[in-house]
Amino acid sequence: MKNNGQSGTKSEFQTFLNLVGNLNYTWTNTESLLIHMIAGLARVNKDVATVIFLTLNTSRARIDLVERLAKMEGTDDALKKDVLKLTKAMHSTLKLKNKYNHCIYSFDNEGQNASTILMRINDHKDAIEYGKSSPINSREISLVKETILKTQAVNKDLWTFFRRQNFPI
Repeated sequence: MKNNGQSGTKSEFQTFLNLVGNLNYTWTNTESLLIHMIAGLARVNKDVATVIFLTLNTSRARIDLVERLAKMEGTDDALKKDVLKLTKAMHSTLKLKNKYNHCIYSFDNEGQNASTILMRINDHKDAIEYGKSSPINSREISLVKETILKTQAVNKDLWTFFRRQNFPI
């Protein structure tokens, strides 16, 4: 396996893909906890919160809703601070998950040296940029592992928060 900043063997890519699957599982499991956050902040039961959650199409929309509910007049300042701290942590892990779910993968002629190509357009003042490529290497593998651990920590923090606030669980 290469370790020179370039992406390595097929085995390294397989490890990476397995980690991305684990990242997706961990994120989805954690994101679903927003149902409890919605229920607690909106003062509705879990069934109503589930319908609201499922009606929103993106993770970002669900987090935005929770943040907006927390920022509403009448929300205790300490509660608001805790909610925004938790959603900030979720945003940071969502960014990497989205990177690997909204890209295509590219390889050299021998099927090695995998890289990602982002499928996003960045608008600048007088130009656009797209197709940013990044190698899949040991650095990226470490980053995915770190993000999985961060997402798992957020999950635990959410459960602690729900119990402390007596949110519906």
